[in-house]
Amino acid sequence: MKLKSLTIALALAATSASSFAAEKEGFFIGAFGDYYDASWENVRGSAGTNVDDSTGWGAELGYRFNDYWSARLEYADMDFDISSSNPAMTATSMDGDRLGIDGLYHINGGPFYGIFGLKQLDITENLMFANLGAGYQHYFTDNFAFNAEATMYQGLDRGYTDVAGKLGLSYIFGEQGSSAPVEAAPTAAVVPVAVAPVDSDGDNIPDADDQCANTPMTDAVDGTGCTLYEDREVTKSLLITFPNNTSKVSQKYLDDIDAAVAFLKEYPGTEVLLEGHTSSVGKADYNKWLSKKRADAVAARLIEDGIDKKRIITVGLGEERLKNPANTAEAHAENRRVEAHVTVIERVKVER
Repeated sequence: MKLKSLTIALALAATSASSFAAEKEGFFIGAFGDYYDASWENVRGSAGTNVDDSTGWGAELGYRFNDYWSARLEYADMDFDISSSNPAMTATSMDGDRLGIDGLYHINGGPFYGIFGLKQLDITENLMFANLGAGYQHYFTDNFAFNAEATMYQGLDRGYTDVAGKLGLSYIFGEQGSSAPVEAAPTAAVVPVAVAPVDSDGDNIPDADDQCANTPMTDAVDGTGCTLYEDREVTKSLLITFPNNTSKVSQKYLDDIDAAVAFLKEYPGTEVLLEGHTSSVGKADYNKWLSKKRADAVAARLIEDGIDKKRIITVGLGEERLKNPANTAEAHAENRRVEAHVTVIERVKVER
């Protein structure tokens, strides 16, 4: 029954969907009709004596501080039904009073508001209740309003849980404003003003046509606002020289080999051709064999560092391609070498 009564009262509070927004401030007074659903059993120290529903009237005095907050004092004259499970006793009624104070929060300054407060009910004894509820207020004029409320009461002295509903009228004193729509005064014809198209990422392509939002400011873009790319040739070279008549790789070339390994790992689809060379000193057949051995020695280093041997090709060219044809010690040292050049096509951004 309590839940049903609370639902009915809330429904009454929403009977009108149009109202002024608040913009109110000042003292107000009100009068209301009151329904209170109490279910107190075995009261007055007598088993079987119950306090039931009450109907009554009341008055309130309050102050609206701003659009959102107000406070009020309330008095209600109540008439409770008294029943008994004793067949010898007849049903009767009993007068009671309710005094209390409430704080009201007007949601967004509009017609709906929340209620919280404390009440003292004087019927069989003085009992204190905390209350929490909701209300609706519709202003017929800037000062005169209809109010509907539904509230739940929780006993602080006894474990009673009650519900109540109120319907009433209130009047707020003083000149009040409202946000009711106001017809605009006639104006001259409005001349359309051209609005520049929005370009959120600053790439000179309007957002309406931009298919790639938030492209970096450093990127050149195409007509759809997407980053432009171009193919560029990237080459990694490796050059290792050897002392006379040896194929042992010197420790000083380890960093160069590591760099070549890193490049090959970055581009796993590539292969590397290691070309071995010698100087013109000695027999051509021996130089051919030695140059191949030098290329294989470098290949072994790459394989140790994680490059698949299937990606490595070695060839010995002997003295066929001298880098320096002079017959000097310096020229011979320059010609004793292994060379590699790996070229890839890389897709890179075009900068503005």
